[in-house]
This record gives sequence, structure tokens and C-alpha cells, in this order.
Amino acid sequence: MNEGNSTRLAVDIGGTFTDVVLWKDDQLYSTKVLTTPDDPSEGFFIGVTEILGQANTAAADIDLVIHGTTLATNALIERRGALTGLLTTEGHRDILEMAYENRFDQYDINADRRAPLVPRYLRAPIRERMNFKGEPLRPLHDDEVRAATDRLLAEGVESVAIGFLHSYANGAHETRAAEIVRETAPGLSITLSSEVCPEVREYDRLSTACANAYVRPLMESYLRKVETGLSDRGFRCSLLLMSSGGGLTTLENACQFPIRLVESGPAGGAILAAAIAKEHNLPSVISFDMGGTTAKICLIDDFEPQTARAFEVDRAYRFKKGSGLPVRIPVIEMVEIGAGGGSIAHNDDLGRIQIGPESAGADPGPACYDRGGKNPTVTDANLLLGKLVKERFACGAIPLNEEAARRVISNEIAVSRQISERDAAQAISDIVEDNMAGAARAHANEWGVDVAGRTLIAFGGAAPLHAGGLAQKLDADRIVIPAGAGVGSAIGFLIAPISYEVIRSRRMSVGNFDPEIALNIIEDMRAEAKPVVTVAAPGGTFTEECRVYMRYQGQGHEIAVAPPADALLDRSGAGVRSAFE
Repeated sequence: MNEGNSTRLAVDIGGTFTDVVLWKDDQLYSTKVLTTPDDPSEGFFIGVTEILGQANTAAADIDLVIHGTTLATNALIERRGALTGLLTTEGHRDILEMAYENRFDQYDINADRRAPLVPRYLRAPIRERMNFKGEPLRPLHDDEVRAATDRLLAEGVESVAIGFLHSYANGAHETRAAEIVRETAPGLSITLSSEVCPEVREYDRLSTACANAYVRPLMESYLRKVETGLSDRGFRCSLLLMSSGGGLTTLENACQFPIRLVESGPAGGAILAAAIAKEHNLPSVISFDMGGTTAKICLIDDFEPQTARAFEVDRAYRFKKGSGLPVRIPVIEMVEIGAGGGSIAHNDDLGRIQIGPESAGADPGPACYDRGGKNPTVTDANLLLGKLVKERFACGAIPLNEEAARRVISNEIAVSRQISERDAAQAISDIVEDNMAGAARAHANEWGVDVAGRTLIAFGGAAPLHAGGLAQKLDADRIVIPAGAGVGSAIGFLIAPISYEVIRSRRMSVGNFDPEIALNIIEDMRAEAKPVVTVAAPGGTFTEECRVYMRYQGQGHEIAVAPPADALLDRSGAGVRSAFE
């Protein structure tokens, strides 16, 4: 869990609770405090102060702080990011609306995606053009970029994304445009698609660049505030951030590419579940992480969580692939739904009980928190069902009011159905478990695997309370609830590897394979990744893995291939062809 005898601190900020764990002298200390939505750093330092006192440890004795947060995710879902502009190639400003030119549900006439993060009037077309080889077809005119920047400034933009056609092959025009924007508006936040997502597929690249630009001012301000707060409190160690891909990265990298933190908290949970699976030789696992706001489900086979190169944030239709905002980043593949302890139970227009996705959050929280909550939640139902010990909830920090829970469940659910409060509470519990089971099955179907016969590893504040019901619905063979389950994702941060993933797109056929081009690209990627991991772990020993994304001519998508080291030296391309086949 730790390197040598180092003392490590991990902080995971969720929608309802902020979890803090400290590993010291082979002992784990943990605490949970309510998240402070208006200023998440406040809850961060409340938890840190509490855990240092519990472990009788000084800030200067901490060797490493690791942090994961849902702040970027929440900003995208709640549309609380910066007013963002986009500079893009003339004729391509509508790509964000055109998307994949398909319907995610062709039989639903009301199916629609949410509006793009950057409205059309803030997308400035720029006359320039590269071809797919990165060769200039039309030069970039500096004056046009300056004029476009002035127009965006007049609209009050705080952040700008720059995404030109084929910039993955040659980012020179984007780089020059960024220089002009900095000269014209020195304080503006700038994101280049050729840096945040240097890959083919124009819509995915632009969507990712716009998402990064949208959350960057908020995230950079927050992370700098945490950095300053740690320093002011006497911490002298490094601060690393959990990435959505399951590795740890530096503060500077996180400030530049905050979109890579979108699934940082859930990724820590998947890392923990994979470690437990390996330790107990459980080759087929469902990782079940249920907190106060959401539930996350990840499939783990042969001790490795599924990973992907793309992820959808804020799906308009729950479980519907294609209905969300695509971001192309390294990510641990999982499904996340609005089903947590704070998820609100309500009657829909047809009189059916529905759970979530709205959540009572940390403020006011469920009615039983006795902080002004007026809606029945899953936590209120669990309290009435006897699943929670009132005096020990959240380590005794939040005494629960059973009468308040009984009152809201009676008023909102039981009376209208002429059933008892306990039956209403049971209905809420059953429905939320049905929702999670449906999400797990849909996720497994997307990946062509089965959920039956697996081991369910349950962690997070609410998951152990629903593990039995969910396991039964999914026909799981066994349930594992680890020690420290309530702060499982934060524990996962402590065992996550320091890593950084880089990808580049260069189109090349096997018949015309050029080892020199391939090796030059790999060297450029190594030059980007090495400083990040070296700063994060000075003096560490690192390994390097290389994958090539390949497809047959005429196919639309690739598969990842791990070629032998000498295959990239073979000018005939036989080595990479063999690895692909």
C-alpha cells in the first residue's frame, strides 16, 4: 500500500462526502466529512485537519498527498464552467452540433443531446487548412486570429479552445494561433486540441478540447488553492492527482489538462477492486462503488479493470451510449448513474416511484441528516429498514434523525400509496437496486460479456447496504466487502501507480510502414511523458508500454495491439502485421 515507510495522505471529494485516509506505520486512519459544495477546498482541509489529529501526525511528516475530485465532472454536468470560445477551421464550426450525424435512439422522436458547451455565436471560423498528412494547404493569417479574439473578448469569454482540422498531424497553426491569442489577451485560458487530444476524429477532438477549456479556469483555480492551503498548513511534500485512467499525475499537468481528472474518484475505486481481486485470486469481478450521489460499476477480468480511450459525460438518457458529451481521454471503463445514498425518491407523472438522478447532496442532504432536507432519499429508506446505526453513521459525525426520515417517506411516498412507511422504504431500496442492476447489464452488453457468476466487490458509503440485493439480481457468486469500504476510492489512491499515457495519430499502411517515422513519434511521446512521471516520483524506476492502434483498410475503428519491440524496426511491417493478426 505504500512505498517503503512513507506516510501518505489521500483525499477523495465526492458529491456528498469528502473521504480522507492516512497510511502511517502500517496502519490506516480514515474519516468522512460532508463535502462543501460552495468551496470544496474547505471540506478538503476540514478532513485533513481531522485525520492529522486522529493519527497524531504533523503536516511536515507527510511524504505525499494524493487527491481526486468530482469537481470537473460536476462542472460539466451542471454547466458551471467558464464562458468558452472556439477558434476552428472555416466551414467546420458546426461540428459540435453535427456530432456523429446519427441518433442515439432512432425510434424516440424526442431523443436529443444536450446543447454544446460552446454556443455557435462563440465559435469563430478561421481561414487556414492542413491536409491529413500535416501539410499546409492554406496559410494562417495573424490578423484574422486577432480580430476573432477581439470579438470573443467583447462577448466576455474567459477561456478559448483552438481546434483546427488535422492538427493532430501538424499543430503549427494551433500553436501560432495560441501565441496571437496570448498577445491579444494575456489573461485568457487557452486549450489546444493538438495538445489535449492529438488524435484523428475531428468531433471527438473538438469536444475534448472544448470540455477541457470549459473546466480549466475553475479547476486550475481550485487546485492552486489546495496547493497554497497545503503549503500554508506546513505540508512540504508533493501533491499528485488521480487521473481517470487509473494513474497519478502532477499538479502542473492536472492544471493544464483537467479533463483527465473527470473520473478520478471512481478510478481509485476500480484500482482498489482490481488489487483485491488479484490478492484473493478472483479473476471475474464486478466493482460496485456507491456513494452519496452516484453509483459506479466496473467490470474487472483477469485482475485488470476494463480501459478505454473515450468516455461520455452527462448522458442525456441513462445507459444510452451516444447521448452524452464525448471526451477522448485514457479512462477506466465504467458505468455511472445517479443512484447514491442521497438520491431523491419521487413519484413521476404516471404515479410510479422513481429514484434520482437528482440528489440531496451534502447540503441539505437526506432528511435524516436533520439539516433541512425535505425529500425522501435512499439513506432515509435505509435508516427506516434498520441498515444504519444512528449513533455510528459517518464515524458519529452526523447523528441521524429517524423521525425526520419517517416523516418525508410517509408524506411523499407512503400516504399516496396507502402503504406503511417501512413498505415504502423497502420499495425505494428495491427500485434503486433494480436501477443499478439494469445499468450493470447494459454496460456488460456493450462490452459483450456476462455479469452472472462474478464476485461483487462492494465499497463506498452505501454499496455494502445494497450489495446483497444487487448480487442477487445479477446472479453473482459471492460478495466481498473490504476493510475501510466506506472510503474505498481514497484507499485506491494510495495503491495507484504513477503513470502517464500519451497517444499520437499518424496514418500509415502496413505495406508502407516506415520505422523511422514510428520511432520518431515514440521518442516525441516519451519526451512528453517522462518529465511528468519523473517529477511525480524522482528517482523512481519506470517501465514503458507501447501499443499500436490498427484496423483493416475500410474499417472505421481500431484495436490496440502490443507489438514486440523489434517489430517497429522491421521496414516490411511483418512484425506489426503478425501482432495484429
